[in-house]
Amino acid sequence: MSHASTGNTGRMEHALSEETKTILVVDDEPKVRLLLRRCLESEGYSVLEAENTAAVYDYLDQNAVDLITLDLNLGAENGLEIAADLRAKSDIPIIIVTGKGDVIDRVVGLEMGADDYISKPFHVREVLARVRSVMRRSSERADASSEISRQASVRDGETVYHIDGWMVCPSRLELKDSGGAAHSLTANDFKLLSVFLESPKRVLSRDQIMDQMNGHDWTPYDRTIDNQVARLRKKIEPDPNNPKIIKTVRGVGYMLAVDVTVS
Repeated sequence: MSHASTGNTGRMEHALSEETKTILVVDDEPKVRLLLRRCLESEGYSVLEAENTAAVYDYLDQNAVDLITLDLNLGAENGLEIAADLRAKSDIPIIIVTGKGDVIDRVVGLEMGADDYISKPFHVREVLARVRSVMRRSSERADASSEISRQASVRDGETVYHIDGWMVCPSRLELKDSGGAAHSLTANDFKLLSVFLESPKRVLSRDQIMDQMNGHDWTPYDRTIDNQVARLRKKIEPDPNNPKIIKTVRGVGYMLAVDVTVS
């Protein structure tokens, strides 16, 4: 197992910020890890390598990781299980790596909350493009979350929304059920939910949602909004597999399909 290392300082202009970003490469093939390490370090990233689940969590316990590339085929271990567990515990961006024909695993991985995918065999330019794109989106989401928190701390009045038995107070990042029990949402979940609350029963395209969440770098193929909606549904829908609060409008986008009252 390799330790963290800093990339070529002569090419740090390629990094997304002055702070070196750390990427954890998870793959059981040493040659693939070496290829990704060289590719990413050449762009100024710091790289950690892990070949199994134990190494993944060992690194995460000891390091601040900004992005994970995760091979779904880890020998006897299931990369999908790692992806699901990681997403349940954190918002670290995940790019899954799959075999060229593993369409089902790729889709399941995205539905579990991965931010993007790369198919083997891959070209290093594609890897770098996807890493930059996911890093940029992650940074924009973090900025949006910070803005929500900032507004919550300075706002005098508070708008409380009531939808399908839920009470939502975005300024305080508060979600309560009909019994008054508090439920956990990330700041980014609140940002997405707020977009729907401000446009109830209106069909919103993916680019409209992304624009309102302060995101500008995405393509119709990257599934970013789909992933975030899926995560939000798991937290507020009685049955996420048959959503009635946030409905999919095929070929267009999504719609908050229930009545909203404001107090």
